[in-house]
Formats: sequence, structure tokens, C-alpha cells
Amino acid sequence: MSDISPLLDAAFWISAGAIAFLLILSAFFSGSETALTAASRGKLRAQADKGSKGAEQALKITEDNERLIGSVLLGNNLVNILAASLATALFTRLFGANGVALATLVMTLLVLIFAEVLPKTYAITNAERAAALVAPVVRLIILIFAPVVSAVRALVRALLRLFGVQADPEGRILAVREEIAGAISLGHSEGVVEKEDRDRILGALDLRDRTVEEIMLHRSQIEMVDADADPEAILSQLLQSRYTRLPVYRGNPENIIGVIHAKDLLRAMDRLIRGPDASKAAVQEFNVLDVAMKPYFVPETTTLDDQMRQFLRRHTHFALVIDEYGSLQGLITLEDILEEIVGEITDEYDAGDDHLIARQPDGSLMVDGAMTIRDLNRATDWNLPDDEAVTVAGLVIHEAQSIPEKNQVFTFHGFRFEVCERKDNRLTRLKIRPL
Repeated sequence: MSDISPLLDAAFWISAGAIAFLLILSAFFSGSETALTAASRGKLRAQADKGSKGAEQALKITEDNERLIGSVLLGNNLVNILAASLATALFTRLFGANGVALATLVMTLLVLIFAEVLPKTYAITNAERAAALVAPVVRLIILIFAPVVSAVRALVRALLRLFGVQADPEGRILAVREEIAGAISLGHSEGVVEKEDRDRILGALDLRDRTVEEIMLHRSQIEMVDADADPEAILSQLLQSRYTRLPVYRGNPENIIGVIHAKDLLRAMDRLIRGPDASKAAVQEFNVLDVAMKPYFVPETTTLDDQMRQFLRRHTHFALVIDEYGSLQGLITLEDILEEIVGEITDEYDAGDDHLIARQPDGSLMVDGAMTIRDLNRATDWNLPDDEAVTVAGLVIHEAQSIPEKNQVFTFHGFRFEVCERKDNRLTRLKIRPL
């Protein structure tokens, strides 16, 4: 100890103080990097809207993560290397050749505990608060290091191009919509988000990725009115129908010339039957096209998001879907799109989903072949793919590469499919059981 005491002079304490200060700076850089990269931009935006200047600056500097990380890493490496150099000189002075190994051990422990684990743990625990606190200082550091960081970025991009990698400074790893969808799915898997809430949010986010073709009522199921039919027969048809709007055709069901609303027909018939000029002849001469609306046609490739906007803009709820050749494919309503968000909407005239899916005693499901894969997934929390087919029957036909016969059994995507009923070329009933 007597040999070391003369070395504990002012230079020693200045070096020790400088090392401690550099460790504090290292902790600041490490914590700032973690806080600014881990902070939720949504939460920062909410804080900024409430008047937080720190959150507002944190939003600005995180817009360019490459520049942010480059500046913070540059500062962190500078102080770490300088602290290690000072420690090596100090310990070499105290312990001679053994000081290098001792300095490496001591600085590794100090940097690991006080400059890495401790600040980063706090930053992760309080990401938004820490980001708002450090943002003003980090913004200044970014401005100071801007020339060096720009040169480093240019060098890095040049090196990456040598390996065929193109760096996009404006690109983000995940789009905001994908981040929300991932967070909601993760929250549901952890039990934080209810299934119904997850389905509604994800359904709303998926509208721009899905087309009207996927959810439309197929033309084979559309109830239509013949424009040349007897007026009383048309009235009876609308009174017995569970729909309030029906397409009107003439000659060929493909030739849609109007859409009749039940209220419009009832008002017209009421005037002809009970009005001042009421007569039996007037009823017989009534032309349904006089009260029919002009049909509204949309392409089958229209996204649900665009179609919903068109419905709202045109103040209508009903559209006929056609393909690229102008042939009728089906119809879609505003209610169909809303059901993709909130789930099945039923009233006293709707059959609901009971006729589409029924749970069997053995744990399998009896499913209507016309049920969409998306609706089945939502009802059962399964993950059957809907990229190649829209309905359950379509999925089986796609995988089988043929139209299966009754009682045929297939196994794919982790499920067992059994064809229970077939009508003509349509699979009307299937039994599905997870393997």
C-alpha cells in the first residue's frame, strides 16, 4: 500500500473523475437509444397533443431512425473508448503491466452494469417518459454529429451496395397498420384483448385489402323481380321477401334494368288502390319501372374500403357486382361491409349463422359449403387460408383439384374435411375437424 500511496495524487483523482463522468455519459447514450427506439409513437403523439414539448421533439427525431441511431452510437462509442483508454492508463500507472488486464475487467463490469443494463432497463420500463426527457439533449447531439454521421451513412450505403443491399432511409420496417394489427393479435394471445374486440379492429384494418368479390352475395342466390310479371305478383313477391330491395330484370336475369325498393312499390300501389283515381285497371297497367331506381354497378375488384366510401358518398346501400366483361356476378350492400367489422348483423327476418355452422358431439363442425373462410375463421378462431378461395367449398375444391364426391375425405392445413352433401357441382355440406 505504501508503494501505491504516492501515486494517488491530483492526476489520479482527475482521471477517476473523468472516467466516472464518461460512464454517466455512456449511460445517457445507452438509455436514450433504448428509450427512443422502444417508445410508442402513438403514445408520444398523445402526449404531444397534450402539450408535451419533449414528446413532440421525440417524435421529430425518431422520424429518421438511421440518423438517430448513428448519432447516439457515435457518442456512446466515443465515451466508452475514451473511458477505457483513461482506465488503462490509470491502472497501468498503478499496477504496471498487470494494469491492462485489471482495467479491462473493471471497465467491463462498470460499463455492463452502470452504462448498459441499468439505464436500458429503466428506459424500457419508462420508454415514453424517458424519450420525452432525453429528446432535447439528443436533438442537440444529432445536430453536432450531423456531418460525421452523414459521412458514415454514405460509407455504409456504399458498402451495402457492394453486397447488393439497397438501404431505404425513408422506409420503415413495419407500416403503422401492420404494427396495430400485430399489437392487437399479440394482446389477444396474451389475454389482454377480447376476441370480439380483436375481430372488429382487424376487420376494419383489412377493408383496404379485401374486394367486394370476396363477400358479395353470389348471383345464384340473388332474388330478382321480372319487370314483365303481373303487378300483383310483383307486390306479393316483395311482401313475402325478406329483402327490402330487389333487382329488376327484363327477359334475361343478366339484364338488370332497375332496383325496386319495397316502400316505393307499396306507396305506388296504395295510391292506385286507395287513392282518388284508384281502379283495378290502373293496378293492371302499373309499370314497376316507374318507381324503380337506376341500378348501380361496381367492378368485382373494388376494395371494401373504397366501396364503403362510395356507398356513403352516393347515399345508397345497394350495388350490383360485375366482372371485367360486364357480366353480373353478385350483389353487395353496406350491411355486408359493416358485418366484416362488427360481425353478423341479424334481425327477425335473418336466419343467422345457425344454418351455416353446427357443432357436432364428436367435436367436429358441420359447415355450409357457401360459408366464407373468413367467417369460419372468425367463428372458430381457426386460421384456414383464404388466398386461393373465398368459401369453404372453394377451398376443398382448390386443394382437391377436382369436384369431390359425397363422403370423400381430405386432410390439409391441419384439418380433416369430409364431403357430406353435394348438389350438382356444388358442395353444400362439409364436416370439418381439427387434427
